[in-house]
Amino acid sequence: MSAVILFGAGTAAQAKDEVMGDFSGVTLKAKFIGGNQYEPLYSRITDWEKATGGKVEIISKKSHFEIDKEIKSDIAAGSTDWCVGYNHVSFAPQYTSLYTDLKPYIPQDTLDKFSPALIDAATINGELQMLPRAQFDVSALYYRKSLYADPAKQKAFKEKYGYDLTPPETFDQFKDQAIFFADPPNFYGTQYAGKEEAVVGRFYELLVANGGQMFDEDWKPTFNSEAGQQALQWFVDLYKAKAVPPGVLSYVWDDLGSGFASGSVALDLDWPGWAGYFNDPKQSKIAGDVGVVVQPKGSSGKRTGWSGMHGFSMTKDCDQKEAAASLIWFLTNHDSQLFEASKGPLPTRTQVWDDLIAQVKESGDGYRAEVLSAFQEASKHAFAVPKFPEWVESTNLIYPELQAAIVGDKTAKQALDEAAQRVGDMMADYGY
Repeated sequence: MSAVILFGAGTAAQAKDEVMGDFSGVTLKAKFIGGNQYEPLYSRITDWEKATGGKVEIISKKSHFEIDKEIKSDIAAGSTDWCVGYNHVSFAPQYTSLYTDLKPYIPQDTLDKFSPALIDAATINGELQMLPRAQFDVSALYYRKSLYADPAKQKAFKEKYGYDLTPPETFDQFKDQAIFFADPPNFYGTQYAGKEEAVVGRFYELLVANGGQMFDEDWKPTFNSEAGQQALQWFVDLYKAKAVPPGVLSYVWDDLGSGFASGSVALDLDWPGWAGYFNDPKQSKIAGDVGVVVQPKGSSGKRTGWSGMHGFSMTKDCDQKEAAASLIWFLTNHDSQLFEASKGPLPTRTQVWDDLIAQVKESGDGYRAEVLSAFQEASKHAFAVPKFPEWVESTNLIYPELQAAIVGDKTAKQALDEAAQRVGDMMADYGY
């Protein structure tokens, strides 16, 4: 291992997790994602500079899609001599020619402190392409507590469905309850993002929860399986029953957040970043009435868990790889993750989860503690999108077919067979 382990303060376990060194005279060029939720962490870079003598020059800091375009331009132009860069699990397969394997530079003791599923998601073709920061997304199920506490609804539901009205454990129960609560056009049982990668992502996670996969080991589409048909039928049934708003096929993530906060929706499978917004009386009509539980199971018994996360990577052309690895470690270490997660995002180190929950419980914020506990459990079931560069392009072929089935123009089987044919043709064009 070429990393320098210098700072040994604290326990032995902590010392092994520290990757520092004397980098006096070294200046690292970096390209980061910018934006309000990402930038507070960068204030800690001065601490790394003081500890190591190194310097960091941020040569670019842009939004998610803008920095992606710039990185692809760098790859095309061959101007990749900067050292530390932005990465995201959904984009990482596009950057494998740019970024190097971090495993020779980061101690195994450090990697062991991250969620194994997230390290696996960050590993492509056997190479660790990034070290995850505390910017992790997976969905859990938000629900209106008052609906479940209503004795009349409890009685009516038990008589109709034969089991107690409690937050759903399975997608079948989720559908039952969404249909039960729906009272269109005034109130809806649930909602989903209905277009582009958003609806394909939700379909993908139900497919996996039902025991299916998007592709086989040779990258041939397999999502038009029985598990896939079952997954798509879930969306179809909710739409047909008018348990979702009629405009869901134009919805993306902001529509879901504002819809649930408006008080017109009972159940919302959604991301952690909305938790504070939902319980803020200045922005949400349901503040004080929000519960959150782990995401439901599919017919295979597996919970759904489509996830994404941000991380830091090191370029193959970097001429100061030990210093770059040290900076990447520092921005993802325990203290940095606790700092970043205390502002809302989810950590990717397991101990940080426990420490953050303990802090929140000590503060007496019961809602925040409930949210963190639910998302901590949800994170155990996380899985990333298929690791190939054309993922987003494939979703542009799939989602119109999903929509055709949802509105009843095609059966689930017809829609998925057509989508599989189109994606298969695209993959063949790319040489798969």
